[in-house]
Amino acid sequence: MKRVVRHLIMRAFASTQGKHMPELHQLIEDLVAANHILYHHGVVDGYGHASIRHPENPQRFLIAAAIAPGRVTAKDILELDLDGKPVVDAGRPLYSERFIHAEVYRARSDVNGVIHSHSPTVIPFSVTDVPLRPIINQASCLQSGVPVFNSRFVPEATTPLVDNPAVGKALVAKLADHSVVLMRGHGNTIVAPHIREAVSRAIYTERNAQLLLQTLALNRPIEYLDPDEVRAMQSNRPTTAGPSHGVDRIWQMWLDEVQNAR
Repeated sequence: MKRVVRHLIMRAFASTQGKHMPELHQLIEDLVAANHILYHHGVVDGYGHASIRHPENPQRFLIAAAIAPGRVTAKDILELDLDGKPVVDAGRPLYSERFIHAEVYRARSDVNGVIHSHSPTVIPFSVTDVPLRPIINQASCLQSGVPVFNSRFVPEATTPLVDNPAVGKALVAKLADHSVVLMRGHGNTIVAPHIREAVSRAIYTERNAQLLLQTLALNRPIEYLDPDEVRAMQSNRPTTAGPSHGVDRIWQMWLDEVQNAR
C-alpha cells in the first residue's frame, strides 16, 4: 500500500510542494483506513464517504471516487475543489453528495475531516422528536446538541440527497458549530479537526444511539452526561489538525482489526 500511496502523491498531487509531502502521505493512508474502519464497524455499508481537507490548499479536499467504502484504495483518492469539481479529471465517477464535504470545508475552517454515513441506529432519532443525547463518555461530542436536517424544507432539494451546492449550504447551516447533524431518514454528517477524530465520533455516535435506544425502552428517567463532565473530557480532545493521544491509541487498534479481518 505504501508504494501505491507514494505513486499517487507524485502523480495526482504533483502541485504539492515538498514541505507537506510526509503529511499528505500519512493523511491519504488515514483516509483509506477511515473508509475500511467505518465499514468494519457497520457505520457505512456500500454507501457513505469520508474526506480530508488538503493540507497544502485549504480550498481543496481529498475524497475517494464513487465506490463502496470497503473497497477504497489509495489510487481511488481524488482531489476536489470547494465547488465539488475534480482538480484533475481522472474520468472517475464522483459521489453525488460530495457537496456535503465541499460546503462544510467552505464554512468551517476548524474542520479537516468529514464523514457522511447511513449509520443505522441514528435513523430513529432523525424521524422523531426524541433527541440524540450522550449517555457514554466517548460520545461527548453530542453534548452541544444534535440538530436534524430535513431536506423537505429546502426548495433546491428534489430528493433527500445533498446533491447540489444549495442543499449542501442548507445542511451546513443546520450543522452550525456542532459536531454532528442528523439527516431525516438518511443518516448523519460528522465533522472533526482530524479524520481520525471524525472516525471516532462516527463510531461512538452509532454506539451511543444503540445504547440510548435500549435505555429508552426501560421507560425510566435517564441521567445523561452533564456539561461539566463533557468539558472535562473534551479538554483532551484535539483542537488542531492532529489527533489526541486517546484517539490515536484506539485508531491503532481499529487498524489492527481491519488488517486481521482480511
